[in-house]
Amino acid sequence: MSNDKQFVTEITPQGEDFSRWYIDVIKKADLMDYSPVRGCIVFRPDGYEIWEHIQRDLDRRFKETGHRNAYFPLFIPESFFQKEKEHVEGFNPELPWVTEAGGDKLEERLAIRPTSETMFGHMYARWIQSYRDLPVLINQWANVVRWEKRTLPFLRTSEFLWQEGHTAHETEEEAREETMKMLEVYRQFVEEFLAIPVITGQKTPSEKFAGAVETFSIEAMMKDGRAVQAGTSHYLGTNFAVAFDIQYLSRDNKQEYVHTTSWGTSTRLIGSMIMVHGDDRGLALPPKVAPTQVIMIPIGPPKTWDAVVGRTDELFAELKQAGIRVRVDDRSDLRPGWKFNEYEMRGVPVRLEIGPRDMENGVCVLVSRITGEKKVVQQANLVEEVQTMLDQVQKEMFDRAKQFMNDHFYSVDTLEEMKSSMEQQRGFTLAGWCGSEACESKVKEETGATSRNIPFEPAEEKHTCLVCGQPAKHTVVFARAY
Repeated sequence: MSNDKQFVTEITPQGEDFSRWYIDVIKKADLMDYSPVRGCIVFRPDGYEIWEHIQRDLDRRFKETGHRNAYFPLFIPESFFQKEKEHVEGFNPELPWVTEAGGDKLEERLAIRPTSETMFGHMYARWIQSYRDLPVLINQWANVVRWEKRTLPFLRTSEFLWQEGHTAHETEEEAREETMKMLEVYRQFVEEFLAIPVITGQKTPSEKFAGAVETFSIEAMMKDGRAVQAGTSHYLGTNFAVAFDIQYLSRDNKQEYVHTTSWGTSTRLIGSMIMVHGDDRGLALPPKVAPTQVIMIPIGPPKTWDAVVGRTDELFAELKQAGIRVRVDDRSDLRPGWKFNEYEMRGVPVRLEIGPRDMENGVCVLVSRITGEKKVVQQANLVEEVQTMLDQVQKEMFDRAKQFMNDHFYSVDTLEEMKSSMEQQRGFTLAGWCGSEACESKVKEETGATSRNIPFEPAEEKHTCLVCGQPAKHTVVFARAY
């Protein structure tokens, strides 16, 4: 038992140092490793499989809404960025440039893709000629590079994986409808698949995407009270259409500019999921995204070992046939207690134990990673019982995260109240804002918190600005963020 306890103590408690806990967990669970390039990570198989599950489910949702996948180049000519001034100013500090290739200096610098609005804009100008060509609904799965000064694995790295949707429409109304539709796709996915509750709303002008008319986001609360922007959807108006001359012949036989959108989310969803659900025992992975949903651990003395393992393998085949992601740990040189700790740390949602007495009685034991509940079930009904527990764990994880967010959401009326609240407790604050950038900047300067978004459905409406005391134009969520 002492060895089992020692295993858990290798993870720093969340309450002692949350950042250290995070690094301990993702390293010990073999999700990633550091690469020799600053700010870049290697996705190990479990970490990458989580991304594969995210990608697969999101891709299904995109295609159900009429989008198709394409792929655009990694390298973007510098001249493209000069065409949309606000866009280049927003990204310029993070851009890495290719200046020579094959031993020769390039005539024009090439940026390594930070996002692809400019490349899509260039190509859409070639492809779109008439209203009959619209709408164009394209998504891209790709990697992007933003040379971050401060990095944190999964949440903020110099290179990361993501998807970016770029669409073009005849009218503003259609483009705005697309913008909100995809924001809702993100909300449903993050809440239903990753079990992360989010706040949906509009970004303030200072926080919107560079080059966008309006930006909308979903914001998630981590267990240290900080925010992560889990997905964004942007209405770009005709900004990029004008910059790249994306015009079409309208139904009235006139040349018109298209209205465009872009929307994206990334591998920071993995970091968010870890920080929302993990505990002092390690990872806690929602069943829908977990690489291994069930770990089977045979138990028993040497004289019954072969028989128990044989029955375990039979039950394994049944679960696998049913589409459940299941593994067996039948290593005989490791104690069951060590294995229990190991797979709890790795966040496996359900553990299945079976021993010689269980075999005699035709039962086995299921254990929930979240509640620790042990349930004796009939082997004859194993597939149904396992699926029921997986569904239960998924729901419980969302409910717990939702309760945590509700318990760490505070309403304030003044900047002094916000400062006091943030000094004493972790979480988000809801406050009124007059709409002036000066007041928004004052909040960041005094508290380190930024406006996360203007929620569509705030818990309450605030009527005065927390900084200047003037009438509030908006009710805003503020938080310190990753």
